[in-house]
Amino acid sequence: MNNILQLERVSGGYNHQYPIIRNISFTVKPGEMVGLIGLNGAGKSTTIKHILGLLEPTEGTVLIKGNTRQASPDVYRAAYSYVPETPLLYEELSVREHLHFAAMAYGLEQSRFDERVEQVADVFQMTSQLDRLPLHLSKGMRQKVMIMIAFLVKPDLYIIDEPFLGLDPLAMRRLLEFMVIRKDEGAGILVSSHILSTIERYCDRFVLIHHGDIRAYGSLEILREEAKLPGGSLDDVFLKLVNEV
Repeated sequence: MNNILQLERVSGGYNHQYPIIRNISFTVKPGEMVGLIGLNGAGKSTTIKHILGLLEPTEGTVLIKGNTRQASPDVYRAAYSYVPETPLLYEELSVREHLHFAAMAYGLEQSRFDERVEQVADVFQMTSQLDRLPLHLSKGMRQKVMIMIAFLVKPDLYIIDEPFLGLDPLAMRRLLEFMVIRKDEGAGILVSSHILSTIERYCDRFVLIHHGDIRAYGSLEILREEAKLPGGSLDDVFLKLVNEV
């Protein structure tokens, strides 16, 4: 099975002499959800920035559907959508205009846009907010807009960074349901979150980054074996592994 996302011994950061991450290698396959976990400052956001192309690796390669950003920038970018930890919206554009802007960027036909915008707005209870400006939205609603944009276009890969911040319990459940639907349809999902009890139930594998290195990688069972905690929760396994180093 081909990988949707593949990192091969990626090292890098903001200063070439002092890499934040070192030799990061992992994959996300079609129909798979992978959890990226670690303490604050471990290197999770730096890893994501290298995937997005916001940072250039000093060593190693990032491939999405077999393409590098350098060789095929348009194909590379069109293959993923990104939900950032902090909502990034244009204050002068309405919610609907944000969605339309994203649809044009991904080449989504108008008929499909009309159908999908109503679907995602209904799922996240944002139908009444579609023509409002971000200035008039709560933080949770602004986060919903970012999520709606990501799931409107249906790419092959979703990169989701701390998606649950600011969301109410119903919105969290709806987001998780959406993620499962897209996963079952064959999309790959990389999700970074500190809410380990939630992603434990949904992720197939985990990448635990600690001090810029991969501390453990694999299914929960593999992480349990690494931590010598048979039957342990992801919370317990995580704490054991990061406290051992």
